[in-house]
Amino acid sequence: MADKTRGTTLFVFFRFSAFLLSLCLSPVPTSAHRPKLRFGLNGEFKILQVADMHFANGATTRCLDVLPTQKAHCSDLNTTVFMSRVIAAEKPDLIVFTGDNIFGFDVKDPVKSMNAAFAPAIASKIPWVAILGNHDQESTLTRQELMKHIVKLPNTLSQVNPPEAAHYIDGFGNYNLQIRGAAESSLQNKSVLNLYFLDSGDYSSVPYMEGYDWVKTSQQFWFERTSKRLQRVYNAEPNPQQGTAPGLAYFHIPLPEFWSFDSKNATKGVRQEGTYSASTNSGFFTTLVTRGDVKSVFVGHDHVNDFCGKLKGLNLCYGGGFGYHAYGKAGWERRARVVVAELNKKKGDVKAIRTWKRLDDQHLSVIDAQVLWTSSVNGSVASRL
Repeated sequence: MADKTRGTTLFVFFRFSAFLLSLCLSPVPTSAHRPKLRFGLNGEFKILQVADMHFANGATTRCLDVLPTQKAHCSDLNTTVFMSRVIAAEKPDLIVFTGDNIFGFDVKDPVKSMNAAFAPAIASKIPWVAILGNHDQESTLTRQELMKHIVKLPNTLSQVNPPEAAHYIDGFGNYNLQIRGAAESSLQNKSVLNLYFLDSGDYSSVPYMEGYDWVKTSQQFWFERTSKRLQRVYNAEPNPQQGTAPGLAYFHIPLPEFWSFDSKNATKGVRQEGTYSASTNSGFFTTLVTRGDVKSVFVGHDHVNDFCGKLKGLNLCYGGGFGYHAYGKAGWERRARVVVAELNKKKGDVKAIRTWKRLDDQHLSVIDAQVLWTSSVNGSVASRL
């Protein structure tokens, strides 16, 4: 909202500064007190994706790629105000930050910058999670140190890594969240929607394979084992279900298969730059398609792409650039992606997954609403255990 009045931004700045002070003094909840996620009584579960905030130092950090009329008073605080507005408008059940949360090269204090970047989510008291991009660690903290700090912040369900796989898995920020059925329904104790978060790394460390990193074999092995375990639980007593619960996967760097789409053949949205994936294909797309439970993948990284495209039954979706210190396109509003899963009222399982985007304009416009998946079309085929 870079074209809003200076007074609004200053008001937010003073409230924001007070909140950061309280954040430093607040006790951190233990994992035992962290909430279990479930569908609401309205039969929906809503996720807000925030991609590429590139937060740096707050009011002193200038915006990139905005209109000339927006430049004078535009800073990281515009990212903060946008997030507060979209959280208030959407009231999500979970907020997901998909990497490049801070822009390490410009950050003076990575802990202070991360606290500031996540502050609106923390203030909302809505559960939130984060994974890392390729720029988060470019200050003074390693990826492991960043995730160790993130998991200590209030209201987060983030994990450094899954305990059962910590001894072998690559990266930091691989974990699964289970979304249970609505309270007092027959599936209130079953996970009917599974969320997978993976660390897609930063830059390749393999000789002769330059460029961006990728989801490694160890991570894919963990994903497959987790997916199969969740299916066994879904199919088991009490109240055994048929097939698999649908899943969604979130990571930062897109798969090479995102190259399959442009503005003409994508289901919704636009391509305005290349897909900056790894130079090698790790086979994760094939792994996802073979398992069959994940219905959509959501990434960031390429800020001015915001399309969804469907390939081999799997939706590949960009979040669209959110932050004002990230590169963008002047006149093309920063945006956030919303995903809603909807329950079958009779059975209590997920019947549809929908998405749309919110723009940071005067009205927080909603664009590109679409249905990504419905159980009536795709949900009868079971993955192999």
